[in-house]
Amino acid sequence: MKTHLFAALVLISIFSSQALQLPNFFPNSTAAGPWACFLPLLGCHSGQKVEGLGKLKKYFQHFGYINSSFADNITDEFDEILHSAIKTYQLNFNLDSTGKLDIPTLKHLITPRCGIADIINDTSTMNSGKKSLNIHSVSHYSLFPGSPRWPINRRNLTYAFHPNKQIPETTKMVFARAFQRWATIIPMTFNEQQPSTTSFLTADIRITFASGEHGDGEPFDGVLGTLAHAFSPPSGLFHIDADEDWVVDGDFSSSSSLSAVDLESVAIHEIGHLLGLGHSSVEDSIMYPSISSGTRKVMLAGDDIEGIQYLYGSNPSYNGSIQTTTGQRETSNGGVHDSLTQVQFLLVVVMALLIIFT
Repeated sequence: MKTHLFAALVLISIFSSQALQLPNFFPNSTAAGPWACFLPLLGCHSGQKVEGLGKLKKYFQHFGYINSSFADNITDEFDEILHSAIKTYQLNFNLDSTGKLDIPTLKHLITPRCGIADIINDTSTMNSGKKSLNIHSVSHYSLFPGSPRWPINRRNLTYAFHPNKQIPETTKMVFARAFQRWATIIPMTFNEQQPSTTSFLTADIRITFASGEHGDGEPFDGVLGTLAHAFSPPSGLFHIDADEDWVVDGDFSSSSSLSAVDLESVAIHEIGHLLGLGHSSVEDSIMYPSISSGTRKVMLAGDDIEGIQYLYGSNPSYNGSIQTTTGQRETSNGGVHDSLTQVQFLLVVVMALLIIFT
């Protein structure tokens, strides 16, 4: 492991003559998230045995890249199973499919994301490239196996918040806006039920803020990491990590936390799952699996619209114009996308390694 630390330090020294400027909103996801333990694996390749590769395999297994049948054979060996998982992951996230743990791959691995797997039942269409209704483009949206959707007699859905938690009105408005984003383009409505145990149990969609293990076998992991998850129709289960530093007004300047995450952006994504959409490889789409802290993304992309209208058809009032994500990524530095250059990321790697080894 010391070899990887030394290699990272050498890389930093090579670039030290360049003028560097760290982002104003330094992404906490790369410094203190639960997946920061992957940073020392930079440069690992096939044939090596490195402490921490077993944890990475468990990550890939959770998100569908390694079959569950290998659960009893998770080791720190960089074997063909891990190599294949990395290559598929890189393909899904539009990275060079080398099977190596390079800088772009690690940047994606440690980014906060949705807890729903990218590959379900060993099948993946996240980056398959289906023929689009627009002859000049390719679709990358995906559906759950079997293409589940709400039946035709359940298109006016109700939702309710778990009665054990008092949800502020400002937070409820976030979800109302998120549901309306989808209702604008498909023939469905979403109405909140008044809070009570009965209304929660009878609602079509049941929203719960929870921490750690919360009864569905998909425990949350604290700040950053897995942000939320929602299941395919007609389950209606929508769970949000209560430990996150949620921003409810879309204004990151009002938050002093480096791990602030936009609640509306995440809610819109999870509602897509509740309606039947899987993950998309289009980075600007709502259904892209990852979102950095300090990022706001609330406008449906063409890929999202085409996918959801494949399931439900178009809202008769929808004028057919494609919404754009231009200008919808906001950070505390006034709208600059929260991405790191490779040099800046190397600095983050070294900082994390120094923390780990001191």
